[in-house]
Amino acid sequence: MSYQTRNDIPTQYKWNLADIFVSTEAWDKEFEQILALLPTFTEYKGKLNNKKTILEMYKNNDITEERIEKLYCYAYMTYCEDSKNTDSQTRYGKVSTLLSKMSELLAYVEPEMSKIPDQELNEMVADKDFADYSESLKALIRNKPHVLSEEQERIVASTGDVTRFFNETFSRLDSGDLDYGSIMVDGKEVKLSHGAYSTLMQHPDQNVRKLAFERYYKAYIDQVNTISAIYEGSVKSDIFYAKVRKFDSAMEKATFYENADKVVYENLIKSINNSFEPLHEYIALRKKLLKVDKLNMYDLHVPIFANADIAVDYEKAFDMVLEGLAPLGEDYRKLLLTARNNRWVDVYETPTKRGGAYSMGVTGVHPFVMLNYQETTHDIFTLAHELGHSMHSHYSSKNQPQAKAGYTIFVAEVASTVNEVLLLNYLLAKEKDVNIKKYLLSYYLDMLRTTMYRQAMFAEFEYIAHKRSENGEPLSSEVLSNDYYELNKKYYGPSVEHNQQIRYEWARIPHFYRAFYVYKYSTGITSAVCIAQRILKEGAPMVAKYKQFLSLGCSLDPVSELKVAGVDLTSNVPFDIVKQSFAETLQQLKELCE
Repeated sequence: MSYQTRNDIPTQYKWNLADIFVSTEAWDKEFEQILALLPTFTEYKGKLNNKKTILEMYKNNDITEERIEKLYCYAYMTYCEDSKNTDSQTRYGKVSTLLSKMSELLAYVEPEMSKIPDQELNEMVADKDFADYSESLKALIRNKPHVLSEEQERIVASTGDVTRFFNETFSRLDSGDLDYGSIMVDGKEVKLSHGAYSTLMQHPDQNVRKLAFERYYKAYIDQVNTISAIYEGSVKSDIFYAKVRKFDSAMEKATFYENADKVVYENLIKSINNSFEPLHEYIALRKKLLKVDKLNMYDLHVPIFANADIAVDYEKAFDMVLEGLAPLGEDYRKLLLTARNNRWVDVYETPTKRGGAYSMGVTGVHPFVMLNYQETTHDIFTLAHELGHSMHSHYSSKNQPQAKAGYTIFVAEVASTVNEVLLLNYLLAKEKDVNIKKYLLSYYLDMLRTTMYRQAMFAEFEYIAHKRSENGEPLSSEVLSNDYYELNKKYYGPSVEHNQQIRYEWARIPHFYRAFYVYKYSTGITSAVCIAQRILKEGAPMVAKYKQFLSLGCSLDPVSELKVAGVDLTSNVPFDIVKQSFAETLQQLKELCE
């Protein structure tokens, strides 16, 4: 369901941003007060040499950061409500500038505190007065070899305005300048875009999918030399910052600042490379079930089972989520009901609303969820997914001080995917319609295929590209495309035609401009499947461990946090568990299709 204007939407389906600021006037007043505080951000400069001053600095920064976070969240969410509202655009721009200014003014803190001897910093870590900041202090000690002088830090910070343009240039090219052309669909001309392409990849007519695939990729192939130059610049930028920070590689730098051992990245690639057999079997089954002479890359997204969507309204979808997440206990259920009844969720689409979905935690308030709900199976899972993020934010905020409440990106997709897996198991257990049951099994297989396997392939591509550049090899379009093509063959196996256009898929992936990010999707879904399976098998004891994990915020390094939930990503065990889950689900699907 969608509405023409936001005013048409019933109040209970719109989030209540008055929980943050009662009005835009209140926001404006708070912004001006924070703006007036900017000169005080440097008041501790040159004075961070004793415990009393350092503790005072930490506490004052906590207060200011919470106020600015509320300003930012309110501005961003009102902007998302109506991206064409000029007042919302202005507020969002103002607070974004304020955040940049704050970072610049506080740039002295880390270099100055890095001069403090390790012994004194370790004494502060052990001091109960600094309990809220123990992880910040540990990070400071760990980061010391990579911290530069204040002048050098300022220079490096200033280069961000230059190097960010690799991402920005690709984004402008990808979103505005590439001509994706048009194709004829059912007698009508359809202009291709990212959204239209995704929709057409699910069109039941293979010829339509072929036309869309070839025309869409032509836009990237025509500009592949330019795109390869942009990407090579981005890779060299990653390597530059790694060298400046005294790391051996760009991958080591990326994982270091996530406080995740590079062993996890390497173990992911190694483990996935030992897990291709069930994926290749599923690709072969997809070919059989689609009844095509040749299975092409453009046939991998079309639903195998037609007319199997679970189409329910939002209220029913929320009830299904409540039932599916029942294994997580009554306190979790009550939180979900609070989210629904107290308007944490913005439900429906309007023409000027931001697309997609997200969850946003707000310190001192509660999380919020943005949806654009449609009556599809996918959107039911999206609801469960985003509520998982919100519950993670709630538990961490409730159980940790502000300085430790924000969980890291490394674990960010775990709670959301645990919810999806639990919901899927519930729907499979209660579903009587064999066609829908087959659809749900294929939904799970495709979830693992596109998130665990495909994102691991992306991660391996990034690893290869950066290694080549670090070894002084040029990243020509031919080199990049050949490397990607060989990975595609390895991952998807012999049952699919590796169409020549797929050689250039790397050229359309925006995440590659945020290097060594995508691997966390693979580790996240792997962790989530392992946790969900144990919740369903072990019940309350495992639920308690899981909620302990949800409550950790960033009070431990992320790999150790996952170990609390029984997942060790430095070993091959989690990946073997998910490989087995994939194989068992595939076998269930085969049996239903016989």
